[in-house]
Amino acid sequence: MMATLTIESTGDQVSVAPGQTLLDACLRAGIWLPHACGHGLCGTCKVVVLEGSVNHGAASSFALMDFERVDNKALACVATADGDVIIEADVDDEPDALQLAVGDHRGTVSRLEMLTPDILGIWLKLDQLGFGFQAGQYVNLTVPGAEGTRAFSIANAPSGTDEIELHVRLVAGGKATSILHGNLKVGDPLSFAGPYGRFFVRHSAEKPLIFMAGGSGLSSPKSMILDLIERGYSLPITLLHGARRPHDLHFAELFQKIAEENANFRYVPVVSQPQVEDEWAGETGYVHEAADRLFNGKFSGHQAYLCGPPPMIEAGIGTLMKGRLFERDIFVEKFSTAADAEKSVRSPFFKRI
Repeated sequence: MMATLTIESTGDQVSVAPGQTLLDACLRAGIWLPHACGHGLCGTCKVVVLEGSVNHGAASSFALMDFERVDNKALACVATADGDVIIEADVDDEPDALQLAVGDHRGTVSRLEMLTPDILGIWLKLDQLGFGFQAGQYVNLTVPGAEGTRAFSIANAPSGTDEIELHVRLVAGGKATSILHGNLKVGDPLSFAGPYGRFFVRHSAEKPLIFMAGGSGLSSPKSMILDLIERGYSLPITLLHGARRPHDLHFAELFQKIAEENANFRYVPVVSQPQVEDEWAGETGYVHEAADRLFNGKFSGHQAYLCGPPPMIEAGIGTLMKGRLFERDIFVEKFSTAADAEKSVRSPFFKRI
């Protein structure tokens, strides 16, 4: 029997199916609730149950302590409703956010291309039109033969809504990425849910933009930059893309072409492990180091968007904040497995990063 979930602060009401989490019900109704790990381990999605009761599911005793349970708090990503419930949630008012409902979709592999030695590009032709997303968002892909779903950012601009582009890095020992790299063929069907995520450009701030991407973390910035160029964004845009060697810098020619055609766009590839045979004459080291040199250690007045491995993001945040750019203007996208979330420690000083 369906239950009704009411969000006290907004008055929104959502239908919740038996066994469906509060978070999933809200996202599928186009209502955003803050969340991060999705596994009941980080505490980002904490809500207060004002009326009714919930099953706490797999909520970690560290993310949701015993005294918090007594105080009727719950983790929306794992909590299910025992009946009608009313909750109090911290719902951000984001003027640039598109309120897009999460849905289930299917597509057919129309193209496969090795973008680098370990990153596979997958293009999915959608079975039905109507899948909309905001540049920077991601999907949860169902991989046949692998348990659960895997999150992959959408790499194309939202204007091409009949097809989506995904970049999949081969993870050592990763079952899902091994299946996609080894078994996927053109013509294969794949299903996914989406769009997910709060990683999008805050256009209304009207500030120069800095994008820092590491490896396959280029997916979201690629979508966002293509969208910005299509929209005619006129303020300065800088993309720093880090990779081990020059052959790992996928889409370098595309971004060089965009830079040639748009005076406000600057592309800075950064190579951390160049070899003599590469004859590399560009920036070396890590993305945050190159950014520090490029901006002379001064980042105030900008907005920064970081996507890539956690160490890259942490180093980037440190460099930006040292250069007087603070949390309100720093946005990150990092995907967490259950193991990642269990190992991570969320700073009490930051709300988002």
